[in-house]
Amino acid sequence: MSPNDTAPDPGRADPLFPEIEPHASGRLSVDARHTLYWEECGNPEGVPIVFLHGGPGGGCLPHHRRFFDPMHWRVVLVDQRGAGRSTPTAEIADNTTWHLVADLERLRSQRGIERWALFGGSWGSTLALAYAESFPERCTGLVLRGIFLASEAEIDWFMHGMRNVFPEAWERFAAHLPADERGDLLAGYHRRLTDPDPSVHGPAAAAWDAYESDCSTLLPRADGPPAFESDAIALAIARIEAHYFVHRGFLAEGEILGNVHRIAHLPCTIVQGRYDIVCPPVTAHALAHALPSAEFVVVPDAGHSVREPGIARALVAAVERLKLRLAAP
Repeated sequence: MSPNDTAPDPGRADPLFPEIEPHASGRLSVDARHTLYWEECGNPEGVPIVFLHGGPGGGCLPHHRRFFDPMHWRVVLVDQRGAGRSTPTAEIADNTTWHLVADLERLRSQRGIERWALFGGSWGSTLALAYAESFPERCTGLVLRGIFLASEAEIDWFMHGMRNVFPEAWERFAAHLPADERGDLLAGYHRRLTDPDPSVHGPAAAAWDAYESDCSTLLPRADGPPAFESDAIALAIARIEAHYFVHRGFLAEGEILGNVHRIAHLPCTIVQGRYDIVCPPVTAHALAHALPSAEFVVVPDAGHSVREPGIARALVAAVERLKLRLAAP
C-alpha cells in the first residue's frame, strides 16, 4: 500500500485517516505511585511522533490515532498521570507539569526513540511546549491546537469569563455550588472534587464536565454531550483539571512564552478555532507573535473541540506538511 492509499479524501466529511489498532502497548511505572499506559500504532519503523491529550486528565481515545499517516509515522500515545488507562485513576498526588515532562522523557528513552515530534491540543499544547522547551534536542517539530498556557487570565476566563458567551451553561455550572461559594468557583469545585466521598465528588465532576463540553463546540452536538465510559474517567478530567488550575499549571506566569526562544528553530504549526471559547484565540495569537517562525492557522468555522471537522482537517494537513518538512534535505 502506498502512502496515497491511506490519505483521507479531502471531499469526505470525515477528514481523518482510517481507523487503526495499536501494534504495541504496555505499562510504564514512573514512580511508586503512578503507572502509565502507552501504545504505538502506524509504522514501527516510521518517524516518531507522540500524541499528548488534553485535560489534563482526558486520556487518549481511538480517534486520536487517526491524525497521522500510518504508513509514515510511528505514533506513540500515552495516558498521562491519573488519566485514561493509567493508574491510579484520578490521582493528583505527585501529579504536576514537571512530573509529566519527566514521564515523557522516560517514555521516549524506554521506547528507544532518539527524537520525536509532538502533537498536542489544549492542555496537550501546554505540555508539548513545556517538554520541548526542556528538551529541545529531543524534538523534531510541533503541531499544536487550541493553545493554553495556564496563565491566571486563562484560568479566570474558564471559571468566570465563558459566562459572557455561554451564560446558560455557566449558570448551571455555578448553581452546583451554594450561593455563598460562588464568588470563588474554583475553590468550591476543587474542594468537592478532591473529597473522597463519591456522593460529593461525583456530582461535582458531572457539573464540571458538562460545563466544559457545553462550551467546546461552535454548534451544539447533534448527539448531545459526550458520554464517559465510567464515573472514574469523568472524575479524572474534572479533578485533575481543577488541581492544575489551582496550582496555575505549576508554571510561573509567562514561563512558556518566556522560554519559547529555546524552540524557535523547530518547525511548528499552531491550529486555532476562531470561535474557541474554552481557549480563546488571543493566547494562540500571543504564542505566534513570540514564535514568529511558526505557521499560524486560524480555522474560521470552529470552536475548541478536536472533533470539529475544520479543526480535524487543519490538523491532518499540518501533520502532512510536517512530514514533508522533516523529509526535506
